[in-house]
Amino acid sequence: MSAAPSSKAILRVLSGEVVLPLPVWLMRQAGRYLPEYRDIRASAGSFLDLCYNPTLAAEVTLQPIRRFGFDAAIIFSDILVVPHALGQEITFAEGEGPRLAPVSSLGDLHQLEETLPLDRLGPVLEALERVKGALPAETTLLGFCGAPWTVASYMIAGKGTPDQAPARILAYRDPAFMLSLIDRLTEASVAYLTAQIDAGAEAVQIFESFGAALPPALFGPLSLDPIRAIVRGLKGARPQAKAIVFVRGAGANLARLVEASFADAVALDWSLDLDVVLPELPDGLATQGNLDPLALIAGGDALRHGVDAVLRAAQARPHIFNLGHGILPETPLAHVEAMVARIRA
Repeated sequence: MSAAPSSKAILRVLSGEVVLPLPVWLMRQAGRYLPEYRDIRASAGSFLDLCYNPTLAAEVTLQPIRRFGFDAAIIFSDILVVPHALGQEITFAEGEGPRLAPVSSLGDLHQLEETLPLDRLGPVLEALERVKGALPAETTLLGFCGAPWTVASYMIAGKGTPDQAPARILAYRDPAFMLSLIDRLTEASVAYLTAQIDAGAEAVQIFESFGAALPPALFGPLSLDPIRAIVRGLKGARPQAKAIVFVRGAGANLARLVEASFADAVALDWSLDLDVVLPELPDGLATQGNLDPLALIAGGDALRHGVDAVLRAAQARPHIFNLGHGILPETPLAHVEAMVARIRA
């Protein structure tokens, strides 16, 4: 017997249905733009302490739902909990971002766990269970992971880099190591996302934040193929799971992602013109995005025109309103409220 259709707007969109008004959530919606988040962050200890505290992680996940009534909650965590669970040393320095003990050879890789020890991520899964029990009935719960290329870029460089040059150079110089690392992360991501679905997530988003750094020859083996393997592995284990794929800076590679036809939804960054891109996509493919986060900071006419452009372009297709990247800490709360009101007017 097939499952009954969902009453949740985002799950309906991810099943290919046109839903109006457009459902909305924001990448990084649990974060520093919220004073209630800043209060908890100040008392939590380190950033990783917050990620691994189920009570606090659940609370900050729920904060934007209470304040804005978004149609989805995305669990508060970080893409680097996967390499951390595999055994890589990671710290988060205030104002500096993550710092990792670099993994840049097969010898380094052999020092890490071969398979993901899910017990080390138990606090994240417990936070999902807590959020699931506290969400409004109409709100979708999202899990997530970083795409292997993005996570590998941090693991290799030991920090974020402007153009992912350390990882790109290694991909050319030592392709055997790079593919081994990508394979390790792909298998770990399937296990992690499957566990998130079991803990209560209904859909997941895979974040390829550094897709723009890859030339076409490397995009297939280092980005497209691993993400496809993750989605297929997840759906093989949990057929009901829905997957959103976000490749920031996909550019010409967006067509390859769409043609591969494995994602339930493709998230679009703010650099893409929806009036140009959406008519070229299959009608039943759900999309997500793509308001410029800086228009949300600016407010006024820039925000109104930006929201209206998304609403106009996406009104006849399955679409989830979102930003084209994460919400920024300096975003005024009143602008978020105005955005949500305009979407739902």
